[in-house]
Order: sequence, then structure tokens, then C-alpha cells
Amino acid sequence: MKSNRFIKALTLGLMASTAMLYSCSKPFPTSVAPGKASTTTNLEYSKDENAGVFVVKDYKGQPVAPGGRQGMIFIQGGRTVLGSQEQDVMYSRDNVERTVTIQSFYMDETEVANIHWLEYIFYLKTDSATNPTLAANAMPDTTVWVKQLAYNDPYRDHYFRYPGFRYYPVVGVSWDQANDYCRWRSAKVNWELAAKSGIDAASQGIPAGGRIPLESGVVVPDYRLPSEAEWEYAAQALIGQQYNDENQNNKRLYPWDGHSLRNPFGNQMGEFLCNFKRGRGDYAGIAGKLNDGAMITAQVYEYPPNDYGLYNMAGNVNEWVLDVYRPKSFQDFEDLNPVRRNTYGDEKKQYQDDNSLIGQFTNKDSDANYNMATNAINRHPRVFKGGSWADVAYWCSPGTRRFWAQDSSSSTIGFRCAMIQAGRNY
Repeated sequence: MKSNRFIKALTLGLMASTAMLYSCSKPFPTSVAPGKASTTTNLEYSKDENAGVFVVKDYKGQPVAPGGRQGMIFIQGGRTVLGSQEQDVMYSRDNVERTVTIQSFYMDETEVANIHWLEYIFYLKTDSATNPTLAANAMPDTTVWVKQLAYNDPYRDHYFRYPGFRYYPVVGVSWDQANDYCRWRSAKVNWELAAKSGIDAASQGIPAGGRIPLESGVVVPDYRLPSEAEWEYAAQALIGQQYNDENQNNKRLYPWDGHSLRNPFGNQMGEFLCNFKRGRGDYAGIAGKLNDGAMITAQVYEYPPNDYGLYNMAGNVNEWVLDVYRPKSFQDFEDLNPVRRNTYGDEKKQYQDDNSLIGQFTNKDSDANYNMATNAINRHPRVFKGGSWADVAYWCSPGTRRFWAQDSSSSTIGFRCAMIQAGRNY
């Protein structure tokens, strides 16, 4: 009897081992290698769209999205604590700390520069000859440099077009214009990627600038503004603080290690790590030893990058993000990939006469309040982050936040693009 049980157990063990060996020898299908036939119907796949068979095209992973010198920077996602690390000197109480998780994504390594916007204007004029207003509406507002009591006229006339400013961040661009640029860039890049892969979009009935089918596997997801959470997460760059299995040795006040604005290492010891306003009337320091080397903006590669490889995530120019501004965004939020859109919670009375918004959207010509006292959310205020050449160091901390009307622009606000990481679960 015992021998029979032993033989039965041995047989079952051998069968399990055989099944395990079989499963190990036969790889599971993946997105990159789906196999020749369906695992549920055994019907064969095809690569010929005219064969009347389900088409599964070749896919080698998300293509490299153009941006920067080698492409957009990959930002590996994870858990973080959003919110201001600085004392709330403005008493706004609009960014209380909360723990969230951010999906991995891609981000431009620098702010969008003047040369990129000039390229954009050129192709708008070339590709939209029948609608010249597109290029006219895309022009940055160069009058943002003009001040009644300052001689900034040279910046108004030269900053955008003069070749010496090619790699300085574009400014005078509204949130609306930045989004238009993202849409144009998405279409332009994907049409170029499709053409290089042998796809003739026009012959397939796709209108000029239309969306190349995602199923093709050769295009990238849309360029867009980063969400506030993505931007803050990327600026923190806590990947550089990781050690010993999910431990972090400290939280950063700025996008680099330490709580100082100066470089503590090497030949650059004592030099400032970003471009900001040191104090009242001090934009650059004393001749012979300028403290940050820039009275206005600096070139987009001017200062050391953070641990993700992103330049100027503090100082130089503030940057538009996707979110609409609400003072109480930290109270109602998702803890996975949070973002604040236009409509959620806008019916609440607490936002209808919010004095913290009134007067922030003044007309530069008449100082009118745009009837903000009637409804503080009508102008769709959008968040901007990061501090600028004209801001004190307080605003260079990733957790600080401010807002401006989405159809307004400034000499201190620019932007960079982001993109989702598709086809992965991290």
C-alpha cells in the first residue's frame, strides 16, 4: 500500500516537473513578441491589412520621443510627498503635504527655447498658408518686457528674434499658446516618424496634421504640459536620494542636494545653482563676479541638471503646468497621478468669491480686475511652478505654487513638454 502511494506521488511530481519544464521552454507572449496566433482562438495573426485577418503589427516598444540632445528624459515614477517644504510665508495654505504615486513619464530636459518657437512659427506659416492667422496668433507677446519705469525696450525688440538669444527660454507665451504648441509638436513628430517607417498617411486618408493610428506602433503619445504633480515630482529628483531598498536619506528643499543655493563641490564651489533674484534690486551681482551670471533669463543649459538630467527646474523662468489653480486642491485629490481639471468642485461656493484670486488678473493697460469679484474662477487660473530670474529664492522650491490666467503671458513664464510612458505598469 505504501509503495503504491509512493509511486502515485512520484508520478504526480514528474508530471508537475514536466509541465513546469514545458512552460519554461515555451515563452509567454508579450506586446513585443505576441506570437503568430491568438492564445484564445488559435486564429492566426496577419501583417497584411487587406487579408481579412486580424492585423498585429511589429512593435519594438515606445519610440524615442525627440526632445533635448538625445530625446526626452525618462522620469521613473514612484511615491513621493507633494507640498511645500518651505515656511508658508504667503499664508496661502494651498499646498499642504500629501503622499501620492506618479506614473513614469517623459519630460523635456530643458525649457522650450526661442529657436524652437521660431521653428513652430515657420511651419505654421508654411503648412497653413490658407490660414495666416494661425501664425499670427502663435506669436509671443514681446511687450511683456515693457515697463513704464524701465528701459527694457531692447528685450522687446531683440529677445525673441535675435540669434544670440536662440537658446534662451521662450517667454510671453500664454498657457493656451503652450498647449497649441504641444498639439502641433505631436502632429509634426508623429508624421515624421510615420514617414520614416514607410507609412504614407496621406494615402490612407489621414488629413494633414491628423492623428496617426496608435496601432501602427511607430508613433509616440501626445506631447502636453506636465501636470503639477509630475512637474513637482520631476523637480524633486528624489531618485538621487535613494539608498538601501526604498529608503531616502532626506527630502530636498531645492532640486539638488542640500538646503543651499550655492554649489558645495569642486571648482564651482560657492557658485549659484540657478538663476534668481538675490534681493531687492540685485538681479546679477557686482561686475567682475556676478553671482548667478544672468540679469534676465539664462540659456536653457546654463546651470547643472538635477538627478533626472533636467535643467533649470528652479529659477530661469517659471513654467506652466496642466492644472487649473484651486486653493484647496490638496483636500480633494486622487493619490495616483493627481491633476486638477476645470470643472471638478467649481460649483462650490467657496470658490465663487475667493479673495485670494481677486486682483491677480489685472489688465496691464487699465488695471481693471476683469470682474473677478463676481466669479473668481471665470478666467481659469493655471498653476505655474519653479521660480524665475525675477523671483526670490523662496519660489525656487518645487513645492511652491502660483497662478496666472491661462490667456495671459509674462516675461517670467515659459514651459516644457511632457509625455506619458505607454505600455508599462510603472
